[in-house]
Amino acid sequence: MRNLVKSGLGIAALLVAASPALADETCNSPYTLSLIKGQEDFLHVWTLGEIGVGDESDKLVTVDVQPSSPTYGKVINSISVGGRGEAHHTGFTDDRRYLWAGRLDDNKIFVFDLADPAKPKIVKTITDFAEKTGFVGPHTFYAIPGRMMVQALSNTRTHDGQTGIAVYNNGGDLVSVHPMPLENGGDGYGYDIGINPQKNAMLTSSFTGWTNYMMDMGQMIKDPEAMKRFGKSMVMWDFKAMQPISIMEVPGSPLEIRWSLKPEDNWAFSATALTSKLWLIKQDETGAWVARDVATIGDPAKIPLPVDISISADAKGLWVNTFLDGTSRYFDISNPEAPKQVYARKMGSQVNMVSQSYDGKRVYFTTSLLANWDKKGAENEQWLKAFDWDGKQLVEKFTVDFKAQKLGRAHHMKLSAKTKAAAIGDERR
Repeated sequence: MRNLVKSGLGIAALLVAASPALADETCNSPYTLSLIKGQEDFLHVWTLGEIGVGDESDKLVTVDVQPSSPTYGKVINSISVGGRGEAHHTGFTDDRRYLWAGRLDDNKIFVFDLADPAKPKIVKTITDFAEKTGFVGPHTFYAIPGRMMVQALSNTRTHDGQTGIAVYNNGGDLVSVHPMPLENGGDGYGYDIGINPQKNAMLTSSFTGWTNYMMDMGQMIKDPEAMKRFGKSMVMWDFKAMQPISIMEVPGSPLEIRWSLKPEDNWAFSATALTSKLWLIKQDETGAWVARDVATIGDPAKIPLPVDISISADAKGLWVNTFLDGTSRYFDISNPEAPKQVYARKMGSQVNMVSQSYDGKRVYFTTSLLANWDKKGAENEQWLKAFDWDGKQLVEKFTVDFKAQKLGRAHHMKLSAKTKAAAIGDERR
C-alpha cells in the first residue's frame, strides 16, 4: 500500500488547468460540470435492500421529479445490484456522466452510466477496494478533474476508525492512497470530504469504524467502550499536495461538510452527531483554520442525532436533519458566526438525508441511516418526500413509500436532467 501513497503532485497537475464550477445540490464537488440550475428531471435514490421486502437487494431507484411530466412523483426505474452490502453514499464523476455508489459492509463500488438518466446502467463493479487500499467502508465519493476521491470509514486490519482516502481515475483504476493523519492530534478517523478550490483547502471530518456502524444502535449505545470509538477531529489539507496542514479538535463526531459556495467566503459548517452542535470552520485573522461551536441543534440532552446538512447556494440558509426525532430544521446563517433556527418540521419517525436544488426552491428528504441503526417495527418508516420551499415553509408535493412499493430503505440522493438544456455546461466561479 505504501507504494501507492503519492505526494499529491499528480493530482496537482490535473488541477492546473481546471477551474471549479458552481455546484448544484450544493453538496456536489465544485469540480462537477453540466450543472443543473433549472428544474431537475430525475432523482436517483441509492437504496438498502431489506429482508422480506421485494427482492431484498440494494438498488438504484429513479424517480421522476419533473412537475410537467405525466409520471411526476413516480418511480420510473429500479436497478438491483444483488445482495445487501450496506448501500450508503454516491457521487458523480466530474463530467457527470457516471454515478459511483458504495457499500459500507462488503466494500463494493458500483459505477452507473447516466447517458440516459431515466434508465441508469451498471458499467463497472469495483470489488477489490479493501484488498488494494487496506481500507473498508467506501463512504464519500468526491469528484476532482479526471479523478474520484473515496473517503473510507475503517480498515481491513482492526475494523476500527483508522482509515484513509483512495483516489481513482474515472475509469475505476486506483491511483493513490492517503492515510488519515495520526500525528499532531490526528485520530485517523474519516467521514466526509469538502474542497474550497479558491483556498486550496480540503477539509475532512470523522465518524466511526466498521465494528460500530455495523452494530445494532441500541446495543452500541449501551456499550461504553463502543461509544469511545468515535472521531473527534477535522483535518485541513493542502489539497494540491494532499498533505494535512492542521488538525482541529471537534468533539462528538463531525459528519457532513458544507462549504459556503460564495467565492469570497472562507468558511464551512459541520454538525456533530453525538453532541448536537453546529461547528464553523473558518480562517482567523492570521490565516489559520479554526473550528468553533456556534449553535445548538435541538435538545442535546435528548440526543436528537444530527445527520445530513445542506447549505443554500447563497450561503444564507442551512438545513439540518436530526434522525432520532425525525425533524428537519432550517437555520439562518446570514451571520455564520451566529446561526439561528427559524423553521422546523417533523418529517416522520426518522429522517436522514436532505438534498436541495441549486435554486433552493425544492428540497428532498429520505429516511434510512444504517440498516442496524434505523428504527424498528412501525417506526421503521422508509420514504422519499419532495417539498417546495418558499423561504418560509415547506409545502409537500409528493411522497414515495419505499416499504409499500417493496423497494427497501431509502438513503442517498442525486439529481439529474434529461438534457444539458437544463444545465450549465462550463460555467465557472
